[in-house]
Amino acid sequence: MGTFIQQVINGLTVGGIYALIALGYTMVYGVLRLINFAHGDLCILGAFVGLTMLSGALGGGHPGPALVLLAFVVAVIAISVAGVALEFVAYRPLRKADRLAAVVSALGASMLIENGIMLIWGPEVRVFPSGLLPATTWHVAGASISFVEVMIIIVSVVLMAALYGFVNHTRFGTAIRAAAIDQDAARLMGINVNRVISSVFVIGPALGAVGGLFIGLYYREAYFTMGWTYGLNAFIAAIIGGIGNIPGAMLGGVLLGLFNAFAAGYVSSSWQNAITFALLIAILLIRPSGLLGERVAEKV
Repeated sequence: MGTFIQQVINGLTVGGIYALIALGYTMVYGVLRLINFAHGDLCILGAFVGLTMLSGALGGGHPGPALVLLAFVVAVIAISVAGVALEFVAYRPLRKADRLAAVVSALGASMLIENGIMLIWGPEVRVFPSGLLPATTWHVAGASISFVEVMIIIVSVVLMAALYGFVNHTRFGTAIRAAAIDQDAARLMGINVNRVISSVFVIGPALGAVGGLFIGLYYREAYFTMGWTYGLNAFIAAIIGGIGNIPGAMLGGVLLGLFNAFAAGYVSSSWQNAITFALLIAILLIRPSGLLGERVAEKV
């Protein structure tokens, strides 16, 4: 029983991270019908920005919770700015082009960010400082849950609930949903579509930056190719839930995290990726639009 509960805790922790990153993929696809392959690298860029704050001159060798909070704020702002710049430079000029051009541009942006991280921070694994957060651990029915895991789960749930409320219960959220349905009709209704798209490239990378820094705090390491690994898993989570569907990205992330945890705990960690892709194939064969279905509209 203790092993089962432990894997549930592990799965919810990793699943919360996947869900935060998956929301960036699903929001961009919902509005632009574009897979932003650079999103995972933006998330890990957030981890490196946060690491610089935590281990640099501001840390003074004595980091604490206040500095961790500051690192999150700086990472969110930096990656949000990077997301808007990415949209303006790499995607906006190609809106009228075919989808293949946008995909190639996204892949090029991904490689640019990944290699930029390598050139700035180096190719070696960077280790997060110890003692950043309380080392408190609680024991429940034979399983242990750390302060970091509790923080990741709670903050992930709060951010996902806040995003859901924002998109579904605010005027600007209505504008985002209208632009996702039909951009031309949204313009006729007086909606600034460019502003809506820019906001998507702020919100998605901001949540991704939080997820990227969570990865660093949870595993206590970061390296320049992490963006591809975690970005791919988050993309799979978005597909499982239903690409373009915000609740679907949340559900897909949590389910994928739980599935990976049980696969690693009860089968083998070396088979984890293979089992993950087997799950993806099975879901696509049974329900090609994802568990909650795609929420995108094709004009006819």
